[in-house]
Amino acid sequence: MHLHVLGICGTFMGGLAALAKAAGHTVTGCDANVYPPMSTQLEALGIALTEDFDAAQLTGVASGADIFVVGNVVSRGNPLMEAILDRGLPYTSGPEWLREHVLGGRWVLAVAGTHGKTTTATMLAWILEHAGLAPGFLIGGVPLDFGASARLTDSAFFVIEADEYDTAFFDKRSKFVHYRPRTAILNNLEYDHADIFPDLAAIETQFHHLVRTIPGHGRIVANGGDEALARVLARGCWSEVERFGFAEVPGTGPDWTIAVDGSVSLGGAPQGALAFTQAGRHNQLNALAALAAARHAGVPVAQGLAALAQFNGVKRRMELRGTVRGVAVYDDFAHHPTAIATTVDGLRRVVGKARIVAVLEPRSNTMKLGTMKAQLPASLAQADRVFCYTANLGWDAGEALAPLGAKATTHADLGTLVAAIAAEARSGDHVLVMSNGGFGGVHGKLLAALGA
Repeated sequence: MHLHVLGICGTFMGGLAALAKAAGHTVTGCDANVYPPMSTQLEALGIALTEDFDAAQLTGVASGADIFVVGNVVSRGNPLMEAILDRGLPYTSGPEWLREHVLGGRWVLAVAGTHGKTTTATMLAWILEHAGLAPGFLIGGVPLDFGASARLTDSAFFVIEADEYDTAFFDKRSKFVHYRPRTAILNNLEYDHADIFPDLAAIETQFHHLVRTIPGHGRIVANGGDEALARVLARGCWSEVERFGFAEVPGTGPDWTIAVDGSVSLGGAPQGALAFTQAGRHNQLNALAALAAARHAGVPVAQGLAALAQFNGVKRRMELRGTVRGVAVYDDFAHHPTAIATTVDGLRRVVGKARIVAVLEPRSNTMKLGTMKAQLPASLAQADRVFCYTANLGWDAGEALAPLGAKATTHADLGTLVAAIAAEARSGDHVLVMSNGGFGGVHGKLLAALGA
């Protein structure tokens, strides 16, 4: 089969393309932003990439394609998509193709939630790998222990990061309703994606659709302290449910608990202790969810804990990019106020009283709209200094960050931002860069400026 993938350089669509290639299909693709690292990864797999969405592809690289797989970046008015529609050519969405050609017949373990999907899915895949189950996976990041965001194997198990964003311009359901998991982690649920969801209730409805697809012999591993998820499950649930959370009072609380010291319990019975290098209480919860889901697939808790002791994490999740003159520079994907707060808190727990310099690019659609700007000051409260990059923002970041006083400044020019950070940084500082995009290569530029 020849697939031509529209929007191929997105994390999900690029991973899908890699899986299709591994399955023996011919794969080509196009995108408006063909750039590394995804472009180089795909080209290394022998996948021909075309810049932009010109309809001429139908008589060129996409000539003879059996199916056009359409990413949700594509909308009506896109010249290639309009030509596909006018000619009556076959097309489908990425999630639908994945379900029909990869996920069917497998034990799918899906990880959903506003925060922590990538890290939790990676932990789960690593536990299954450590147990010898050799899972396939499609994850929205690059696991350091695997070196790739997607993998196809002969295993019956497949781990997928289950995104609540919409499927395609012709299918406004969330991507995850296509995956039909037997095991589903529901990590947490907050308002996000303000460009497509009017409110939290609309997202809860999509999560309820996901719950409806899980079989009776399946299992939901849900955050027991999340009120939104409680509302989702109260709307109807036909599967086994195990809840997880922090151990507040011994012998009480959800099925799975974890204490500050990492002690894990199931039904009040001690299971062992979590000992790994990932910072923050949020990562303890991520690990607890992964342990519970892996147990449903047959992996004993002790074996899961042993796997996590060797877990190296995910690129762009508190990833140390370098240290120059005693200044450490980290890269993190945090782009929602809650994620920002937990990331800063996690770093604070590691570095103690050392200075944290937070560098933020509000780049997601929700952040660009300013929907959550009022929450930013509180999310950055634990940082000692805050720099905000304001290019392409439609709201006044300086005004939004005013509650932080003099410790917060804004910069619309990347070069000026880098120079300002380098001028203020001193030995012992921890510079935490947070963005869900490339941020103009700011990490390398900052390390170079510190070196100069």
